[in-house]
Amino acid sequence: MTVTAGRSGGSRAYDAIDLSSRAFWSMTAAERERSFAVLRAKRPVSWHPPVEDALMSDPDDPGYWAVTRRSDIVAVSRNNEVFLSGKGVMFENIPLELLEASQSFLAMDPPRHTTLRKVAHAAFTPRQVRRIEDSIQANAKTIVEELRAAGSGADFVDLCAKELPIRTLSDMVGIPESEREQVAHATDAMVSWADPGYLGGRHPMEILFESQMYLHQVAGALAAERRERPGDDLFSSLVNAEVDGDRLTDADVAAFFVLLSVAGNDTTRQTISHAMKALTDFPEQRAWLLEDFDNRIGTAVEEFVRWATPVMTFRRTAATDFELGGQQIRAGEKVVMFYSSGNWDSEAFENPERFDLSRSPNPHVGMGGGGVHFCLGAHVARAQLRAIFGELLARLPDIEAGEPTYLAGNFIHAIRSMPCTF
Repeated sequence: MTVTAGRSGGSRAYDAIDLSSRAFWSMTAAERERSFAVLRAKRPVSWHPPVEDALMSDPDDPGYWAVTRRSDIVAVSRNNEVFLSGKGVMFENIPLELLEASQSFLAMDPPRHTTLRKVAHAAFTPRQVRRIEDSIQANAKTIVEELRAAGSGADFVDLCAKELPIRTLSDMVGIPESEREQVAHATDAMVSWADPGYLGGRHPMEILFESQMYLHQVAGALAAERRERPGDDLFSSLVNAEVDGDRLTDADVAAFFVLLSVAGNDTTRQTISHAMKALTDFPEQRAWLLEDFDNRIGTAVEEFVRWATPVMTFRRTAATDFELGGQQIRAGEKVVMFYSSGNWDSEAFENPERFDLSRSPNPHVGMGGGGVHFCLGAHVARAQLRAIFGELLARLPDIEAGEPTYLAGNFIHAIRSMPCTF
């Protein structure tokens, strides 16, 4: 067992179960769960070495605390005075200017987080929400018709799961038709830096900077246009929203656009893909849903999210010394919440290994564990899931998913491709 020095002196042994290796994140979710189950039962808060394949290596990084129980994940999420987001939400230590430019208020702490989030939230007016939901329903219908036209054997991820989030985003913020494909490509790049096939020999940072710069340019052009000629879209509301005299600067708008593009795109795409595979693997659950779709899709959507857990990990950094799960965490140390583990915690879920669309209550942490960083777009994600499966199961009632090709990684639970038949 390797021993490492903590930031505040002393020594500490790394856990015997390795959550940091490339090999661990190349396993299936079910295989990883075997390790999580042991940690939840015996060492719910455990110390681990820095992850392999880090975006940015840091020779002074001693490691991180892994939080695997749902109750502890919620405690960390809701104690924003001790567990800070301002140093980043991924395993790696990333320069502050890059963090804010790509993660907006996701990588901020109060009071700045509070101010920016209030202004952004003010743009989600009831009228905007209704407009977005109408757009989602129309897009879902079109996408399923396009999938049907492509024919049995088409790639479900490419032609369905990926399409609804990017079209929703484009309609929400008014992205011109000419830019939509490139925006989709750039948002893909922001979460695909760990995929050797996607990189094609290029350095991950090169792709990240290139994609981020492009998204900032699109946001800057949209912001300038909407300030001069406001339209009936979220971006117009966003750039003109004001709370207690505060408005978003161009830099704030650009960073929020990157966050909206990435968070609103990949997470919903992955949930749609994983849910389609689960409905294929558990036909009795699919039949139960179809018996009364309108009244059962609400609980089904929550189980889709729990089962998929599209974002597998999020990090915080301890502001002060704090005891959690019987371990003494020192100020400055990284604390990583393992949502995949929390969503299979048998103390919180009865038979968590079952895909159960009637599960209620369903206190999953698939959209985070609450607190000031609760998911701003959760209602939009749920609306997309309701709409796409309503259309799929009505128009292609015998659709089935084939074997997925997964993308190894420690952040997004990603399916790269998956054929479907109908």
